[in-house]
Amino acid sequence: MSSITVEGLTKRFGETVALDDVSFEVPEGEFVIVLGVSGSGKSTLLRCMNGLETPTEGEIRIGDTPVDEPRPDIAMIFQQHNIIEQMNAYSNALTGSLNRNTFLDSLFQRQSEEDKLQALDALDTVGLLDEAQQNAQQMSGGQQQRVGIARALVQDPTILLADEPVASLDPGSSQQVMGYLRTAAADRGLTAVISLHQVNLARKFGERFIGLRDGKKVFDGYRDEFDMGVIDEIYGDIDTEGMFAPDGEADDGPDPSSESGDDASSKRGVSSGGMGQ
Repeated sequence: MSSITVEGLTKRFGETVALDDVSFEVPEGEFVIVLGVSGSGKSTLLRCMNGLETPTEGEIRIGDTPVDEPRPDIAMIFQQHNIIEQMNAYSNALTGSLNRNTFLDSLFQRQSEEDKLQALDALDTVGLLDEAQQNAQQMSGGQQQRVGIARALVQDPTILLADEPVASLDPGSSQQVMGYLRTAAADRGLTAVISLHQVNLARKFGERFIGLRDGKKVFDGYRDEFDMGVIDEIYGDIDTEGMFAPDGEADDGPDPSSESGDDASSKRGVSSGGMGQ
């Protein structure tokens, strides 16, 4: 496991300030959800944490080591699944071992037996072991995203980042994917930072919440502090009626058999389809 330190992080794109002096620490093994509207800086924050963007000012450290480029111990899951639809679920998951194999070994699936078993184990973790030989193009969006999670797990990371991993999914699939993400992080002792715009999902699966607004950190706290005042601070004038439905207790994990829609709070205010990234 690895801790994350974000210290004085500022990122500018020309005259646009995407992140403005953001600081926080994430202890080893914590599951953090970053919330904010489109343009609040969520994606930029994760891309800086993954070494895909270079901070204009400030620093990000994993343990005591600054992040200045992509690292194999940091796995990233994107909103778009970024899997190869012509390949089956197993082959896609196996690509997570690319950092440990040559291109030709990967092309002809000459990875070690350990890598291959790891790919099957990762598919089992996300409930897709029985679909290992199914082509990705024949899978639903939720299944494809779960294949993306499996691929990230095969990378064997200590830190798991996910940028709006359920933004394009229906409510039922969104809950499944979030459940599998949290279960995978807990079972493997990963430090996880997940960006979302769906407050109902955040409340259902989150432990700690960081709120961004106009590139600034406006909230950093845990469930007992995450109330309507905080929501207003993060989201401003957006209608939040119905957001705090009675089912707000944290979920214990995924329910692979459930295909039902999200809770009542998804029907009003900030919902599963409420805003884009």
